Amino acid sequence: MNATQSSLKPARERATDTLADTPLLVIVPDSQLFHLNLREVWNYRELLLFLTWRDIKVRYRQTVLGAAWAILQPLTAMVIFSIVFGQLAKLPSDGIPYPIFTYTALLPWNLFSGALTRATSSLVASSNLISKVYFPRVLVPLSAMMSALVDFGFAFLILIGMMIFYGIVPTWRILALPFLLFLALAAAFGIGLWLSALNVRYRDVNYIIPFVIQVWLYASPVAYSSTLIPAQWQWLYGLNPLTGVIEGFRWALLGTSWEPGGLILLSALIVAFVLVAGLVYFHRMEDSFADIV
Repeated sequence: MNATQSSLKPARERATDTLADTPLLVIVPDSQLFHLNLREVWNYRELLLFLTWRDIKVRYRQTVLGAAWAILQPLTAMVIFSIVFGQLAKLPSDGIPYPIFTYTALLPWNLFSGALTRATSSLVASSNLISKVYFPRVLVPLSAMMSALVDFGFAFLILIGMMIFYGIVPTWRILALPFLLFLALAAAFGIGLWLSALNVRYRDVNYIIPFVIQVWLYASPVAYSSTLIPAQWQWLYGLNPLTGVIEGFRWALLGTSWEPGGLILLSALIVAFVLVAGLVYFHRMEDSFADIV
């Protein structure tokens, strides 16, 4: 026994020396109220791309129509709105053919609603990964949100065809489109941070979202124009961050005569507040995700 122990001793000493030379990383919750480590998020950019690609593959895996679902949804809604609100209710469309008037609004709305829905359920859906591996948790709702851009891209191709059909030529206003697209994504991300963190603790949040989105759809200028709202209530209506985004899309792509500059500015301020508040709340709840999820 003594001979065996003496023969094993050098190996143990070598293992101890190896462990001593290995860097030790201790992960503790950040005590700062608001702290977004952009360098850490950037270091995990490959994981962000992997999670985004995973969400895209899961969405279209074993589907008969595949990407056509991203086109059928806004097309179906456009047809229904055109019949109900365009033909029967005779709602004004600012001199724009009603089908393209409402389809242009459905693009940012579907992007927002799709990104918000996926971000809300993202943490619970990735529970196995969160409970076993350390990485910036903000990447999970961010990757779920980014995958919604694929649906937007397919649906945007139909809009280009509709613009050609109706003879609508874009002007310099189209340069504002990336900013409006960013506003829609930032709004979904900010609210998604709140709801995804709440959904970890209260799972019924995931069941409330479809109802909230359905109500929010009719509270946004998708099937009608914001000009129908009395002037004295425009500021209150503009508190909906999607109001400026949707009217901005129509202004940038269709060249509507009404300029929604004030609504876009108000939407930007609301989105900035929601995004910062969402990051603060998500950061405060982040250290408990692995224990609860």
